[in-house]
Order: sequence, then C-alpha cells, then structure tokens
Amino acid sequence: MILKASPDNTLPPPRVGIALGAGSARGLAHLGVLKALNELDIYPDVVCGTSMGALVGAVYCTGRGEELASWVGALTPREILHYMEIRLRPQGGMAVAGRLMTYLRSTFGDHTIEELAPAFAAVATDLYRGRETWLQKGPLWDAVRASIAIPGMLTPVQLQNRWLVDGALVNPVPVSLCRAMGANVIIAVNVNSDLLGRRDPTPAVDPRSAEPTPAEAEALAQEQLAAASAEAGDVATEEAVGPSLFDRIGASLRGASAPMLNFWNGDERPALAPGTFNVMATALTVMQDRITRSRLAGEPPDVVIAPRLGHIGLLEFNRGAEAIDAGYASVMRMRDVIEHALDR
Repeated sequence: MILKASPDNTLPPPRVGIALGAGSARGLAHLGVLKALNELDIYPDVVCGTSMGALVGAVYCTGRGEELASWVGALTPREILHYMEIRLRPQGGMAVAGRLMTYLRSTFGDHTIEELAPAFAAVATDLYRGRETWLQKGPLWDAVRASIAIPGMLTPVQLQNRWLVDGALVNPVPVSLCRAMGANVIIAVNVNSDLLGRRDPTPAVDPRSAEPTPAEAEALAQEQLAAASAEAGDVATEEAVGPSLFDRIGASLRGASAPMLNFWNGDERPALAPGTFNVMATALTVMQDRITRSRLAGEPPDVVIAPRLGHIGLLEFNRGAEAIDAGYASVMRMRDVIEHALDR
C-alpha cells in the first residue's frame, strides 16, 4: 500500500524570526548576516535585537541596511568619538551619543516601532528593577538608544518612568522575544561566541587607525572638555573653581584618551596590568558570554549563526567592514542547516 499525503495536510510557510545579539562593534556582523539571508531568499517576518543588534535590526526594518553598511565602512576612530559625544557628566556614563541618534533619525527616518515591517522589537534592562524590558511600541530610536546604553559608557534612557540600560545584561540574544512575537523558526546570531581566550593581542591594524594622532587626541579631549563645561551650567567661570580643577580634568582626559584609542585601533600592547577600560570591556564580555550560554541552553533557537569575530574589539567600529564580511561568510557556511530548518 502506498501512502499519500492529503493536500489538506500542507503546512503554511514558517514565520521566520531572527534574534540579533549584542556585541558593540562586532554587532555590525548582523548587516552581513541579513544581506546573506536575503540573497538566499530568506526574509524574516520578525526582527528582535539587543544592543547593537537592536540598532542594526531597526535600520534593516526601515529597508535601508545597505546605507548603514556603507556609512560604517567609512568611519574613522576620530569620527567614532564625535558620534559618541563624550561629555563630563556625573550621571550615568561618559558618552551620550546624541549626534549618533540625530544621524539615525535624519538618515533613516523618525519612525515608530508599530509602523515597521517586518515586525520589530528591542530588549533593554530596567536598571532599578533588574527586569528584562521588551520595547515593542513607541519612537523607534528611543528604543534603540535604551537598548545600546552600555552601563558606565552610555548614559541610561528614561522611558515610561523607568531608567533603561543595555539589554545585554538580561538577554543578549533575544530568542524568547522572537518566539513571543509569533516566530516558529528562529535564527539566532551570536557575535560573541569566540571571544574569550582567543583574541590575538596584536591584530592587524587598519591603515585609517593611525588617526587621530596623540596631538589630535589631546585636542579632541580639550574640545570635549570645553563643550562639557559650557553645557553643565554649574561651572560658570574658571575663577569659580580654580585652574587646578581644569588641569586635573584635562590631564585625566588626556591620559584616558590614548588607551581608549589604542583599544579601538587594536594597538594595545601587553602590560603588567590591564588598563581600566580594558578591564571594563573584558568584564562585560565575560558576563555577556555566560548569560548568552545560559539563555540559549534554556531557549534554544532552530539555527545559531556564530560569526568569527574574536579579532575585533568591543569599540573597533572602524573595522565594521571586516565584521560585515564575517557575518556574510557565517551564513554561507550554515546554508544547508538554515534551509533544512526552513524545510526547503
């Protein structure tokens, strides 16, 4: 006897969700992942992101991911500092990223989350309650800004009477959010899978990373100091606080700028002890790695894409083109697995 499937048993096409994980500069690999999936004729119905995954996912949902890739590919370390908008503030973090958000709104449109297609959501963390927060409605770039607010680096965002910070503290790769939004085939992208213990301490340096020079870095620090003091309002005149305060702040900024730029440029040399910024960045990586492993074990996706990005530092946005290429290659390596999950 030959058994034949009844036409009534045909299944509807799967509702595909993609969970774009946190990873700062490494998160730019998501652009390559999405490009490769589209080339395979795979278009997600649901896009969820945490931190940099939220930023990339938001731009993708506006239909202009290629423009973001081109812009990122031309960034220099000095421009990164400009968009981060470092300010001397006692509250929340050392950067506000106001120029970055202005650029995103003016370039990609001032959208609300509800009007996007495919469906989009971002993950943030309620700072004082310690709870995972799903941002599924309201101004798009406010949600993105909350999701990327790395503690100590970017200031928190106040939304709906809550102070929100980086979603990577609670859900670095938001598979659960994809499933809650109706996806039944979920592709997760973990851009931090090969970081710990594997990074080359002296990676190749992009030719553009020679800029800014130490003199330029000092000048930039002085510019940021002047802007911060002008905005603060509580430091009216130099005489009010005495020159020693400005000298100490300026010296501190100049001392901090070189290690930060070296870290971005991949130029950091072995030292007797790691620098403050290196400790903070590595600690965030360790924490995020452990949380990711736990969440993916408890909420397994159908496919995990893991680009090889151990050579790219937390804030090396000037190496975005490398990250994008790595994301594209990782999808092509997993092509058969992806198509099997989609039952093609």
